[in-house]
Amino acid sequence: MNAKRFALCLLMVTMLASVCFISCGNTSAKDVTPGTTQKDDSFEAFLTKFTSSAAFQYTRVKFPLKTPITLMSDDGNSEKTFPFTKEKWPLLDEETLKEERIVQDEGGVYVSRFVVNEPTHKEFEAGYEESEVDLRVVFELIDGNWYVTDCYTAWYSFDLPIADLKETISQVQEENKAFEEVHP
Repeated sequence: MNAKRFALCLLMVTMLASVCFISCGNTSAKDVTPGTTQKDDSFEAFLTKFTSSAAFQYTRVKFPLKTPITLMSDDGNSEKTFPFTKEKWPLLDEETLKEERIVQDEGGVYVSRFVVNEPTHKEFEAGYEESEVDLRVVFELIDGNWYVTDCYTAWYSFDLPIADLKETISQVQEENKAFEEVHP
């Protein structure tokens, strides 16, 4: 009788364990359901993927960005703003987001670095010392994944005439096509 009870208990425990295993599921990366996003392991891993895949990069920029593109109107007396949308986004490569300090032959010093480096918020800036920033990119950790939420780029500096905006967007798109050929 004890053997039957033991066998029945063992069967029940096995069935319960099987149900728990099946209902909990396997959460390995290879079993992620298509259309869902897997949490980023680290910012460094995210940044490597972000700068080496155009398709991934586009999915990790929150368009339109928080700060619109602001240009001086042709009359020189007022400003005009444009949403910073996907069509205007210049794809960022590994070299662009590399932290470094370069002393130029002419004496200028170009610095690119993370000026804010918190666990859920990072800001990257690049430009010449004692000068305006050429690039500022804001990264935020949202629901376990990193996203670009804001950006300033010299492509769309305040000095850009509104009449040249379409041409500048075309140039950015040409640069993006070249990036996409190398890093689809």
